[in-house]
Amino acid sequence: MIDLEDTTTATFALAMINPKRRHRVFEVSASELHVNGAWIVIGLNIVAGVWALVANKAAWARVRQLWWFTAVAHASLLIQVTIGVVAFQADGVEVTQFHMFYGFVALASVGIVYSYKQQLEQWQYLLYGYGSLFIAGLGIRAVFLAG
Repeated sequence: MIDLEDTTTATFALAMINPKRRHRVFEVSASELHVNGAWIVIGLNIVAGVWALVANKAAWARVRQLWWFTAVAHASLLIQVTIGVVAFQADGVEVTQFHMFYGFVALASVGIVYSYKQQLEQWQYLLYGYGSLFIAGLGIRAVFLAG
């Protein structure tokens, strides 16, 4: 169970509580969530990037779901960085400076991609395709620098 008196670690628990037993299904530390969530963020951005590049050439791939999926992929990065900061602050996890650098550069890259949305409207599929693949690449680099 979660020790509410212990404030030295950040622990997340699923909100699924069994009403008969009144216990949480499982709990995971912020560090574990950050490590495992990294590959989800990378995978989502790779899929979003490839989908956008395909949509640049093929009209059948230009559907509204592409933009929803891309938004989820980019939002997952914000969640990942937030969990990483919580793990760093609360759990006292030691990471290299470049790991944090790549994480924040990836987050800034999302902002840059969105800021060019209107100016590069005619190349929006290339912008989001290469932008998402760049973000995935930064994520891969950050994972390998985490040690």
